[in-house]
Amino acid sequence: MVVALAESGREVVAVGNFAGVQPGESLRLAGKWTIHPRFGEQFQVVSFSTVAPATLTGIERYLGSGLVKGIGRELAGRLVKKFGLKTLAVIDETPRRLREVEGIGPARSRQITEAWAAQRAIRDVMVFLQSYGVSTGLAARIWKLYGDRASEAIRENPYRLAAEVDGVGFKTADGIAKNLGIPPDSPHRAEAGVRFVLGQAAAQGHVMAPVQSLIDQTAALLSIEPSVCGKAVETLAARGGLILEQTASGRFAGLPSLVRAEEGAARLLSRLASTQGGSSPTDASSEIAKWESRRAITLSALQREAVARGLREKVLVITGGPGTGKTTLITCLIDILEASGRTVALSAPTGRAAKRMAEATGREARTIHRLLEWSPHSRGFLRCGANPIRCDTLVVDETSMIDVTLFNDLLAAIPPGAELILVGDSDQLPSVGPGNVLADVISSARVPVIRLTEIFRQAGASLIVVNAHRINEGRMPQTSPSEAGDFFIIEREEPEKILETIRELVTKRIPQHFHLEPLQDIQVLTPMQKGLLGVANMNSELQALLNPRGPSLSRGSASLRVGDRVMQLRNNYDLGVFNGDIGWIASVSQENRTLGVRFDERTVAYEWEDLDELSLAYACSIHKSQGSEFPAVIVALHTQHFILLKRNLLYTAVTRARKLAVLVGSRKALAIAVKNAGAEKRCTRLAERLAAYLP
Repeated sequence: MVVALAESGREVVAVGNFAGVQPGESLRLAGKWTIHPRFGEQFQVVSFSTVAPATLTGIERYLGSGLVKGIGRELAGRLVKKFGLKTLAVIDETPRRLREVEGIGPARSRQITEAWAAQRAIRDVMVFLQSYGVSTGLAARIWKLYGDRASEAIRENPYRLAAEVDGVGFKTADGIAKNLGIPPDSPHRAEAGVRFVLGQAAAQGHVMAPVQSLIDQTAALLSIEPSVCGKAVETLAARGGLILEQTASGRFAGLPSLVRAEEGAARLLSRLASTQGGSSPTDASSEIAKWESRRAITLSALQREAVARGLREKVLVITGGPGTGKTTLITCLIDILEASGRTVALSAPTGRAAKRMAEATGREARTIHRLLEWSPHSRGFLRCGANPIRCDTLVVDETSMIDVTLFNDLLAAIPPGAELILVGDSDQLPSVGPGNVLADVISSARVPVIRLTEIFRQAGASLIVVNAHRINEGRMPQTSPSEAGDFFIIEREEPEKILETIRELVTKRIPQHFHLEPLQDIQVLTPMQKGLLGVANMNSELQALLNPRGPSLSRGSASLRVGDRVMQLRNNYDLGVFNGDIGWIASVSQENRTLGVRFDERTVAYEWEDLDELSLAYACSIHKSQGSEFPAVIVALHTQHFILLKRNLLYTAVTRARKLAVLVGSRKALAIAVKNAGAEKRCTRLAERLAAYLP
């Protein structure tokens, strides 16, 4: 960050955490001068606070930065021209005088006054939170939740922030508590630590955790006695803050929302599967033969069996890798069901997956969230047991992506007489959210499963498909023998060389040779978030190359520009956008501090405080790419990714590519990933629960 010193006007580099700072703000910095071996003199900031600017230029820049909603650069200039050094005092003390400025009417004056009051209230909270590293955006959320009681509420129990404010983590709350003098072995702290460790486990996909492991991890995290943590576990369980379960393999604890979702999913799926059979025509073989004749398609024996069982079973799982004919048999099944008068609904977890499903089948397909009709007013799905989905058969694609909470909500909305067909690739990565739904349903051995293994001739001509199966079998992939191929391995050893090659591929080689557009068609995938080859740095590099200029809004160190490809990082039910959705920034209002992001056929408006839900998406993690397909995929692989080099991760990355896949990295890293079949086992109990419910 470059700042100008008030005393001399000279520009210096200040380094530190400046989350939430806007261009034009005046800051009081505390820290020390350092000499960086490469960049020279720097001021290392330990803490900072905002101060009112004291010069005409400073006031104009401050107001024109977009910090106060309703005031842009041009209006800031007119305000300063009219009121001079008294501008801030006028807004603060006599806001009615704003109407003396040309272009400010009653509505605009009220908007500015309200925005200024809100900003001042947020600033008061910020003064209290500043030394704890809390950004302006988080301060805004805290103020929205607690209002003028924010400081008082935090002093009473700072750990409530971690539980009640989205974006505030345990470590931030713990830092505040420490500075407030709360003892290390406080019951509040121990209970918050237990919930934090369970939350961390959920973030890694676990629904539950062994109790002893939970106690040990919490004690290590907090540096307190395990006995204090054990008592916190029992207290939380008695109060309903977590659920304890005794199983044959030990005692487990889980967050109530997750355990209830898993139990509900097992109960609902069991009830659906145990009702009377499906709607098979009198002669399924005859109907399949007629369909083959009409479509001039010959199904394999296993595909015919899958269609016949789909017509007969109440619940069926169809799984298989790329090129094994899942889409063809689903299309056949839908055609026969509809011809017999059945109503079929199609759904998938993400917008892109639903779009692909619609294109492949020629029918409408909706995301699960839209199928269930989320209501911001009631903060729940409108479709449920009392108001089920209207269909006779529900076909769900990309089931491996569905977490246990969404699976429970989906099952609750299926009418009792309907059939359910779950389609997916069980060898892909499991869902980003908690649970391992598809794998657990299959491993329970309580639901019929058809596993497709044959690669069809047309798909077999693609090395993307062939290599996906080779990787899944633990064999090294092959590179295309000619430039006209669709799968390439470019060996580079040093991370710097890998990055350089990816930059060249995105900007020159792929666009020129394959006539693909970098911003729309090429997706870079990497296992890591941090480091030279991590998501953050890759996005910074690619934004600078592909979209270096244009209207933008800054949030911390990130700058989001018109034309940028972005990804939603968590579910936002109010906006109707969900974790992993990809869009493009269509508009920026620096005056109102808002962004318009285009997702498929609609544009979503983001307020400034919600911008931390967006990330640049020129590059993204392999996990976040699930459910999406891209014309071209570039995968970065290096041994510095060692902990994440796993077969299912590489398999998932390769199967995201539709026309072209390029692996860039060291052969050693590739070999490690191919050989490492040891995917981390998630702590879930869905298979056990299904086995208990179903004979």
